[in-house]
Amino acid sequence: MKSREAIQDDEERIRKLVRELPDEKRLQFFREAEKRLKDPDTYAALNFFFVAGLHHFYLGEWLRGAINLFLFFAGVVLLLTGWILPGILSVIFICMVELKALFQSQLIVQHYNNEVMKALYRKIAAPHL
Repeated sequence: MKSREAIQDDEERIRKLVRELPDEKRLQFFREAEKRLKDPDTYAALNFFFVAGLHHFYLGEWLRGAINLFLFFAGVVLLLTGWILPGILSVIFICMVELKALFQSQLIVQHYNNEVMKALYRKIAAPHL
């Protein structure tokens, strides 16, 4: 993951490019961006309340979400079937990984949104971004 400063610089660069678009294209950009951009608070809430990885699905990271969900539920099944230590380790592992994502949720979603805005800008305005 890029540093906080690099992500913020990216966002500022994209916003500057968008401000320079003609009015019609700028309006088109903002209409499409409004549909595609994600909310960091929703991502954080999904992570906090459903630690098993549902927040990855919110950003379209289907494989990562499926792996996290599988590992979490495998841990729960292991716990329920008497395999206490492997179950606890699996659940703790997922919780630790997702705790880091929870604390970085603003940055993760900002990076995701920057990538969405870059793609939209390329589509609407110029292939040179």
